[in-house]
Amino acid sequence: MSNIREEILEFIENNAIEEKWFDFTHPADIAEALEELEPEILHSFVALMDLENLARIIELADEDLQLEIINKLSLEDAIEIFSYMSTDNTIDILGNLSIDKRKSLLKEMKQGEANELRKLLGYDAESAGGIMTTEYIILKEELSKKEALTKIAEIGPRTEIIDIIYINNNKDELVGTVDLRELLNVSDEISLAEIMDENLIAVTPDVDQEEVAFLVAKYDLTAIPVINQNNKMIGIITVDDIIDVIEAENTEDMLRLAGVHEEENINSPLGKSVTRRLPWLAVDLGMTFLSAFIVSLFEDVIAQAVVLASVLPIIANMGGNAGNQSLSVMIRGIALGDLDLDSENGKILLKEGLLGLINGAAIGLFAATVMYFIHGNPYLGLIIFLSLTFNLFIAGLLGFLIPMVLKWMGFDPALGSSIFLTTFLDIVGFFVFLSLARIFINLLL
Repeated sequence: MSNIREEILEFIENNAIEEKWFDFTHPADIAEALEELEPEILHSFVALMDLENLARIIELADEDLQLEIINKLSLEDAIEIFSYMSTDNTIDILGNLSIDKRKSLLKEMKQGEANELRKLLGYDAESAGGIMTTEYIILKEELSKKEALTKIAEIGPRTEIIDIIYINNNKDELVGTVDLRELLNVSDEISLAEIMDENLIAVTPDVDQEEVAFLVAKYDLTAIPVINQNNKMIGIITVDDIIDVIEAENTEDMLRLAGVHEEENINSPLGKSVTRRLPWLAVDLGMTFLSAFIVSLFEDVIAQAVVLASVLPIIANMGGNAGNQSLSVMIRGIALGDLDLDSENGKILLKEGLLGLINGAAIGLFAATVMYFIHGNPYLGLIIFLSLTFNLFIAGLLGFLIPMVLKWMGFDPALGSSIFLTTFLDIVGFFVFLSLARIFINLLL
């Protein structure tokens, strides 16, 4: 990447870019290099580029770089750049611009193009309608191979994919697909209706993007059509957009699991990072006070057997780790559609409980043995064994129940689940361990 940066600086110094440079330098690598440049250097380089190559770079750049470049361009140049880009990428950029800038751009565009973009902007950004493109090939079912290839040659350069041909009937209803490879292998007189695949997998524009990604993965699709309520095709979602969706959803789940805002990244301003993290830390602190309160109820027990204080971190750590294992599996299952509120969840709950019980007994036995050899007190080992067994059993149950309850309440199952889980397990673990210690206190002294 340093080589590309040096080349960019050299081009700026020479006030010209080598013509063949874009042939052997990938736009994604250029975009990554541009993200590291100071704004004045960035715009000096942008001024040297032709708009077609700039469009390829902007498509693969991150949101901040896209906005930095587009906002500095004239309306005419921005509109020309959009003409080289796919519709879905254009919509993504327009959706992130200020309202005034977006209105100005749409006002200067051709009326038909602007109306189409306004319609697409009306869809939720995380729905099928929000990520679809309107650049696809759809042909009438009565066309012959020869006629179809003529149409494909005419339409193909303006579409995002040409290997899948969508077929509609005289009512403009989507009725099937034809693979381009199969089309090339039949005689010229064969009609599309004779070779089309009528087994369609399609979505409506209001379907959540996560559900779209699930369908594409399940049926191993390279693109999925979007249809309206009249079964008329209005767009397609290609696999490159699905990859972006999967990455975004996985990142969102990972961050929410830790109580971090999904829009935060390493380059977020300090003020925004504080306002996004602090509320969850405050919630965590409040719940930690509950754990501290439980411990305070047993101060007399700890004062008599100080060794108990050294065991508390073991109880808390093992319960939290076991719970997060179960939690991660459950949230992943919900994300993949393997687990929902309507499925037979009793078996899964039983499995997680038994798994926690077995793991708890194994870990508890090992920890009890170690503590016996260190302190020479079998009753301390027994308390640790019972506490860890019970705590890991509860961890398995809560790892299943917390995300399912959040889903039932209409929240994202990953939203702060880890924080709630670890706090509940600390409270349960400390209470059980110290209650047993109080029962056996005379045998611990």
